[in-house]
Amino acid sequence: MMSRKMNKKLDCLIRTIRQMQACPSAVNPCSRTVVRTYALGASGHKSPCSRQRLLYESPCWLHSSARVFSQDTFSMITENTSANEQKAANGLLHDQTQNSGSVTVELSRPSSSFIVTAETDRSTGEETDEKSASQKYFDDLRRCTSPCDVLDMVSRHPISPKYVSNSLATMWMLTKKLLDDQKRYERRVMFEHPQFSQLCQCVMQEAKYMWRDDLAYSLHAVVKLGVPQNTRLVQTMLRVCQERLNEFDDRSLSIVATTLQGMEKCKNVEALQAGLQLLVEQRIPKISSVFMLQTMMKCIGEDSPLSLKAKLENKILSQINQLTPPNAQHMFSVLAKMNYRSLPILSACSDKIIENIEGTPFWRLLTVLRSCKDLLYRNTVLFSGIADYVASTFYMWDTKQVVLFLSAFENLSFRPVTLMDTFAEKVISHPNSLNMKDIMAVLRAYSLLHHLPEGQDQQFLETLNSALNRYLPRIANMDLLKAVYSFCILGYLPQPALHQLLQDEVLNDLMTGAGKNTEQNEMLLHAVNVCLALEGHSVIKPATVLPVEKEPLPPSSHFPEVQEVLLTLLEDASLFRPNVQLTHGYSIDFEIQINANRKKMVPSNEADQSTDDSSLHRVAVLCAPVSAFCLGSRHPRGRLAMKMRHLRLLGYHVVLIHYPEFQKLKKDAAIELLKGEIFSSEEHLGSD
Repeated sequence: MMSRKMNKKLDCLIRTIRQMQACPSAVNPCSRTVVRTYALGASGHKSPCSRQRLLYESPCWLHSSARVFSQDTFSMITENTSANEQKAANGLLHDQTQNSGSVTVELSRPSSSFIVTAETDRSTGEETDEKSASQKYFDDLRRCTSPCDVLDMVSRHPISPKYVSNSLATMWMLTKKLLDDQKRYERRVMFEHPQFSQLCQCVMQEAKYMWRDDLAYSLHAVVKLGVPQNTRLVQTMLRVCQERLNEFDDRSLSIVATTLQGMEKCKNVEALQAGLQLLVEQRIPKISSVFMLQTMMKCIGEDSPLSLKAKLENKILSQINQLTPPNAQHMFSVLAKMNYRSLPILSACSDKIIENIEGTPFWRLLTVLRSCKDLLYRNTVLFSGIADYVASTFYMWDTKQVVLFLSAFENLSFRPVTLMDTFAEKVISHPNSLNMKDIMAVLRAYSLLHHLPEGQDQQFLETLNSALNRYLPRIANMDLLKAVYSFCILGYLPQPALHQLLQDEVLNDLMTGAGKNTEQNEMLLHAVNVCLALEGHSVIKPATVLPVEKEPLPPSSHFPEVQEVLLTLLEDASLFRPNVQLTHGYSIDFEIQINANRKKMVPSNEADQSTDDSSLHRVAVLCAPVSAFCLGSRHPRGRLAMKMRHLRLLGYHVVLIHYPEFQKLKKDAAIELLKGEIFSSEEHLGSD
């Protein structure tokens, strides 16, 4: 044991002297430098559990001098590494020799009399033994199927910093594949395993000497495995990362940054995050690779200063012509993680994606759509291109993938007509292809976008109803309510689901047991109640689920442009009435009444005194915001479409105004628009 310690110290002394002789101008002492060898598998290929690389840590003076400490103290010295110093560092890697499935590093030998051949021979023999032990370790690691298997395997091998990172990373990879209940069980057993504490002790002792990637991966694995953040282990690793931050390359920085994003704020986390931002800002001018720029952008996080985000944006724009299709696809998620909506970058990336969309993998397209939602980026050309591509290659995607696409488009308020029609045909022909989760997602997408396949609407709704009926015995009450509500928006009353929803115990649970969702449940139940009352095609009598709630009335001057145009068009303020409250809680922005016999407008006071409602034709003018329409169209979304349908049942001809577009019109154009909508209603009132 004593001999091994002496050998270790002697090896460290030899490496230090070699580094000093390779660059004698170094005056600052450096932290321990590690030359490490990783054994490969028997076939010579890299194992998923072992990361094959040439591992050499260059002297500390070659790195940037930005250092960060947890005591809220930051010091920054501008990096000034000359070309000669870099050349000297590269000279340390004199030769690379690959032998028997392993990678070895031979340093350039200075002509020193104290290095003897006997010492070299002995080191070679120990290296051969070490390769054999490493091979056995990684073979055993590949056979592990659970975190406890890894710990049992580690107990049969000497604990070494060389193996710690691989062991922890493997434990995390095995854990992340499990279901939530299995994860909790495996973590509890793992924490109780006696070898786990020894592994943690080794991490704390060797963190200062680990290779930078090993340190980053170990921190990531420890946090993801659920080790509490306030433990000495996690805090020690955070402090060591601060001290060695200048040694980290772009990949290590990315791993650390990703880890910090999921951690709670504390002094060490905030200090390390600040250090990352300083280091990224320092390295921006020297980065020429778009991929490296994206890595840096991911590192800084959404809490970074706006000035730093702008510098990265300008750097990307200066290299925008170098973007490859994968770069363009990845840029959306990078900007989303930064929480920075750069329209010039997003526009250029959108064009690149559309031009090269053929063969784009599923997850990349889905990530682009989800990132657009996070960034509040609405590009109908991009969305249409993705939707048309998915529809044209429909045979390539399974049901779950198409459902995820539909949900992503629904979150963007975009209605992909061709894709939705194609998917509806598949549902009709293969009704058993949907599970409960798929049914809920499909109902939500089709109802909120208010889309039904033309000519197959009833068949499609009946197929969804039959699919839902299979899950009624075990459906949650909240899911039941959402499903019925979606059907009601589409104008369909699902009888078995309605009967189950209107049971007293179900209603009581929704109104009292849902806690924070009570207000939302009331709104959904009220909508269901109105549908039962107005669309009486149900064998179930309309139930008084809730008292009728009135829609909040806007102030009389809420739509002044529309009111001014109506006054100009009708020439009498008494011929239209603003803010009219109707039955069932509905309200309309402006009401106009026309005498059917005389073909002229009827003042509101005369209409109130009239006893013969059949002689009056009513026009309801609705002013809707942009959010009430599907993106890039005047197609009303679910709730507005249901209101329009119910107003027609109440005897109104509905004039729908896209209010933001109406505001942009000149007065003459606005008058012509309303004149055409209102007076053309006389031809259609009978059919409404």
